[in-house]
Amino acid sequence: MELRPSAHADTFARDHLPPPDQWPHLTDLDCPDRLNCGAELLDGTIARFGADRPAVRDASGPVWTYGELRAQVDAIAHALTGPLGVVPGNRVLLRGPTTPWLAACWLAVMKAGAVAVTVLAAQRPDELATIAGIARVRHALCDVRSVDDLVKAEIPELRITTFGGDGPGDLRQLAPPCGAPYPAVETSADDVALIAFTSGTTGRPKGCMHFHRDVLAIADTFSAQVLRPEPDDVFAGSPPLGFTFGLGGLVIFPLRAGASTYLADWGGPEQLLGDIAAHRISVLFTAPTAYRAMLPKLPGHDVSSLRRCVSAGENLPAATWQSWHEATGLRIINGIGATELLHIFISAADDAVRPGTTGLPVPGFEARVVGADGTPLPDGEPGLLAVRGPTGCRYLADPRQTEYVRDGWNLTGDAYVREPDGYFRYVARADDMIISAGYNIAGPEVEDALLRHPDVSEAAVVGRADEDRGQVVVAHVVLRPGVAGGEDTVAALRAFTKTRIAPYKCPREIVFHTSLPRTPTGKLQRFRLRGPHLE
Repeated sequence: MELRPSAHADTFARDHLPPPDQWPHLTDLDCPDRLNCGAELLDGTIARFGADRPAVRDASGPVWTYGELRAQVDAIAHALTGPLGVVPGNRVLLRGPTTPWLAACWLAVMKAGAVAVTVLAAQRPDELATIAGIARVRHALCDVRSVDDLVKAEIPELRITTFGGDGPGDLRQLAPPCGAPYPAVETSADDVALIAFTSGTTGRPKGCMHFHRDVLAIADTFSAQVLRPEPDDVFAGSPPLGFTFGLGGLVIFPLRAGASTYLADWGGPEQLLGDIAAHRISVLFTAPTAYRAMLPKLPGHDVSSLRRCVSAGENLPAATWQSWHEATGLRIINGIGATELLHIFISAADDAVRPGTTGLPVPGFEARVVGADGTPLPDGEPGLLAVRGPTGCRYLADPRQTEYVRDGWNLTGDAYVREPDGYFRYVARADDMIISAGYNIAGPEVEDALLRHPDVSEAAVVGRADEDRGQVVVAHVVLRPGVAGGEDTVAALRAFTKTRIAPYKCPREIVFHTSLPRTPTGKLQRFRLRGPHLE
């Protein structure tokens, strides 16, 4: 596609886009040449719904109305482009717990025409230094509670401005909501708005560049056409804003719909259930493990305000979906997304939900299943998931672009089956398939069988090299509190799985753990289970 003229004075991001012939095919969007997503999410929403509606809240302070949020965002944007010296196109690193202030900083970076690089509060100095080096970050806005590791990262020429403190250089002092409006920079719809880094479960993290048009595209596709929020909804969830699942679900989608959002860090299932009751949460975004963790704690908690529950980040086992539905009457909206495509692109809601499948392509997206050579496979045959639509992968100066995008399609690294009626069923991550004695075994299918046992809290299944069979199935299991691991439990679980799946799929070995290794965003790190057994 031919890019519109940029508003960026600092052209680093545009200069380091992949060559055009390496881009995915992008669906044309009906959007103006000049588009600032921050202005659309605030000023545009206020024009439609008014300034007095509730916008953001947390546990420690009052609700900010849309008008109050805009006043604070505009004040931060004035500080960014005034005393802090940010010019359009500069990358601004954002770091801190999930709070209204972090969301306001992200929106201010958008309105100022800069590029947001939101990192996770759990990331350590070496990780922060790597990300800042790839994106050539020179400005940072950081919650005072999260600044120590950022300082320890020793990022050259980085100017750190904290917020949440009392010092004279704190952003709260530099950006009092004085009421002076900030005229948003007239960015191009094709200007880079954010660089989202992959979670880096293996290898060097990849920076995924997304435009202002992309931010609105995910709100106008998955959110508007599948989730269908209402202005009176209150959003909440567990994913951090440095994870695009959280950025979309907790900031972009509610603001685009004129709804409100409750922002809080993940504090465990009890806290999340308490927040749902206390703040009358109606739209919930979290991962499958969180839904499963909440299930035994549901008695005694009021979740009657919930009307939409969204799951993504990893595969949603059918057993978890069914248990949640039986306990609450709510049908979880399953979805698959990717940092490379910004948010969810296959999903289903309401009567279209089919447990055990991910769903249908979100309107605006296309999906198919292909072989290793890119040739489409017939329905019912497992292969690689290929997707294209209004968003897509554009890595920041990374040779792995040609691995992710082929012939205009994004290859997500997931193995899927397309059913004859068009539904897509998850099989496994492509590199997680287990081949044992000539049989192809999908780890998630074995995990789902284990999770149906009442004593199992979590399960992860991997292959271990075996001289006779090539690989054998190994299950790593977290038992529910009070259940003892041992030979009797192993035998019981193996016998149970044989009633659910074919015997050749059942685990040859079962290893018990107190917890399973996960990334800061909650994704299971199966590669850490393929080595020597964890203690």
